[in-house]
Amino acid sequence: MNDKITNWTRKDDAIVEAAIRRGATRRELLQMLLAGGVAMSAGSLVLGRAGNAVAATPVAGGALKAAGWSSSTADTLDPAKASLSTDYVRCCSFYNRLTFLDKSGTPQMELAEAIESKDAKTWTIKLRKGVTFHDGKSLTAEDVIFSLKRHLDPSVGSKVAKIAAQMTGFKAVDKETVEITLANPNADLPTILSMHHFMIVADGTIDFSKGNGTGAFVREVFEPGVRSVGIKNKNYWKSGPNVDSFEYFAISDDSSRVNALLSGDIHLAATINPRSMRLVEAQGDGFVLSKSTSGSYTNLNIRMDQEPGSKRDFVEGMKYLVNREQIVKSALRGLGEVGNDQPVSPANFYHNADLKPRAFDPDKAKFHFEKAGVLGQSIQVIASEAATASIDMAMIIQASAAEIGLGLDVQRVPSDGYWDNYWLKAPVHFGNINPRPTPDILFSLLYTSEAPWNESQYKSEKFDKMLIEARGSLDQEKRRAIYNDMQAMVANEAGTIIPAYISNVDATTAKLKGLEPNPLGGQMGYAFAEYVWLEA
Repeated sequence: MNDKITNWTRKDDAIVEAAIRRGATRRELLQMLLAGGVAMSAGSLVLGRAGNAVAATPVAGGALKAAGWSSSTADTLDPAKASLSTDYVRCCSFYNRLTFLDKSGTPQMELAEAIESKDAKTWTIKLRKGVTFHDGKSLTAEDVIFSLKRHLDPSVGSKVAKIAAQMTGFKAVDKETVEITLANPNADLPTILSMHHFMIVADGTIDFSKGNGTGAFVREVFEPGVRSVGIKNKNYWKSGPNVDSFEYFAISDDSSRVNALLSGDIHLAATINPRSMRLVEAQGDGFVLSKSTSGSYTNLNIRMDQEPGSKRDFVEGMKYLVNREQIVKSALRGLGEVGNDQPVSPANFYHNADLKPRAFDPDKAKFHFEKAGVLGQSIQVIASEAATASIDMAMIIQASAAEIGLGLDVQRVPSDGYWDNYWLKAPVHFGNINPRPTPDILFSLLYTSEAPWNESQYKSEKFDKMLIEARGSLDQEKRRAIYNDMQAMVANEAGTIIPAYISNVDATTAKLKGLEPNPLGGQMGYAFAEYVWLEA
C-alpha cells in the first residue's frame, strides 16, 4: 500500500467529516480510512483536511456569553448615542447598517442592496426586500430617512451629528429607494454609513430600550451598566446567527475578566491586558488569543483652554517627555506600533509615514517646562482602567517627569463613570479611541473646531477648511496630500499625545469559532455575536 489516496471523492470527505461531528475518535477514523484503502500517512492528511473543514463550518446552537471591559448606567441601545464599545456590541447584535466593512476595510452592502452616485453629492440607495423589524414591521425608505435625519436634531444628542450634518436632503423615491443629497461631494459616504451610529431603526422610534431593529438578535434583557441578553431572531433576513442566545456584560478588572474566561463562565474576554496574555497562553490549546491592529489608541489629552494646557510650552514639554518606544515595550508589552501624535494609523491608506514621532528628549522637555513656569509644581493627571493601559502609561511619564523636577500627580479613578465625569473635562487626562475607517471621520469627531469629542479643544479655521476640501475631492492623491498636512497639524499643534496604536487582543475559548479581524476594532468590529459559533 502506498501513500497516495486513490479513488477518494468529495463524498468520502463528507463521510469522514460527518464521523468527526458525531464524535468518532482518531483511532476509529483511521481504521475507517484503512478499510477504504488509504495509507496511514495519507490518512493523516485526510483527517487534517476534514478537521479543518469541520472547524470552518458553522455549528448551530448554544448560549454565547462574552464580557467587555467598560460599561456604565449611561449604556444605551440608541445607536445615535452609542459611545462605548459595549454600546457598539449591543447595537451590532440588535440592528443593521446600510453597509458594513469587511476584514479588508472594503464597504459591503447590508440593508442596502446598492448605493450609487455619479457626482458623490447625490446618492441613490436601493434597499433589500423582505427585511422586517423585530416587531414585524417591514423595512421601508421612511425608516432609513428617520434614522439618518434624527442625527441632525440637536435634542437627540447624536455622537455623529457633525458627520451627519453633511446630509442635507432626503427623499423617498419609493418604498425601497432613498435619495440622499450632501451639502458637498463626499466619496466616503458608503464607508461613513458603516459606522455603528448609523444603524437603522424603525420610523418614529422613541423607546430605544426595546432594541427593535432588523438585527440578528431580539432583545430579551437590557439593564444599563449590568447586562443584556438577546435571543436568536428566527425571522432574520440573513442566514445567521449561529448561536441561540447572546449575553453581554462588562468586567472592568482585567484579571477578573480573564479568570471568568478560564473558569468557563464566558466564551470571550474582550481586550485583555498584555500582562494577562501569558496566563492565557499557559493554559494550552483550550484558549485562543485573537490579535488585531486596527487603529485604536489610548492618548494623553491636555485641554488647551485650561491651565496648565493654556501655556503652549507645557504642551510642548509633555510631547518631548513621552517616551513612545518605552510605552510600546513596557505598558503595551510590545502589542502596538509607535504613534506620531495623530489618529490616522499605519493600517489606513492615508497614514502619513513621513511624519516622524516626537523624539523622547527630557532636556527639551525641561526647557519648555521652565518657560511655562511649571517646574516644582504638582500637576494632576487622571488615569483609569477604562482607558486601556493608561495607568501604566501614566507611571512611565510620571517617572520621566520626576527626573527633571516636574511633579505629576497621577490620580487613578474608577472605570465606572470615567467617560461621563473625566473624559473631555479634566485638564490633563487619558482617552481611548476606537478605530474609525476614514481620516474624515476621525478629524470630524476629534479635531475640527466644532468636533463633539474635541479632547484638547483644538481650534483651527485652516484645518476646518482643509477637511472640507479633502472631503469633496475625487482625486485620491490630492486627498492624500491634504490629509498628510492635516496629520502634521494635529501632531504639532493639538494638545493630544498619541504614543502608540494599540494591538487589540481578545481572548476566547477554543470552542469559539469564526472570529476574524476587522478594521472597526476588536471583537470583529464589535459585530462578532452574529457571525461566530460554538463548537459542539
